[in-house]
Amino acid sequence: MSPEVFVDILRDALFLVILLVSTIIVPSLIIGLIVAVFQAATSINEQTLSFLPRLIVTLLALIVGGHWLVQQLMDYTIRLINSIPSVVS
Repeated sequence: MSPEVFVDILRDALFLVILLVSTIIVPSLIIGLIVAVFQAATSINEQTLSFLPRLIVTLLALIVGGHWLVQQLMDYTIRLINSIPSVVS
């Protein structure tokens, strides 16, 4: 295995990880920012007020995008397994 092949595999894996994690985290970050602005505007300092909406949005993102997330992971795994003969030889 040449170093270029290893770097390509690692780059694809890291890109997939960033893609999968960002689809879950970005909606939660946006809701967290909205709730923080609301709390700052109204001077409400309740900890659960910021936690619960982020939890709900994260769970909704997993429910709605779960099929796509698993499909992307399966496609990468199948590509990786199918590339084994070309990498080894």
